[in-house]
Amino acid sequence: MCRSIKTLRPPVLAEEATEEEVRAAALQYVRKVSGFRAPAAHNQEVFDRAVDAIAEATAELLDGLEIRGGATARRAG
Repeated sequence: MCRSIKTLRPPVLAEEATEEEVRAAALQYVRKVSGFRAPAAHNQEVFDRAVDAIAEATAELLDGLEIRGGATARRAG
């Protein structure tokens, strides 16, 4: 969907994804879906809530993924 969003799980990412990387991916997703690089003041709150929700869902996904060989992907932070 958005080419600037990178894969955040091992083994593609050598180390665990940081909170900053997760948030950056969430921001890119919200920008792509909304069509706004930076929302107008009257849309800022809903934009920020969406980034927060997607970052949380991304962290939950990464925490729950099981990588081949039985290892579990765990995020730092």
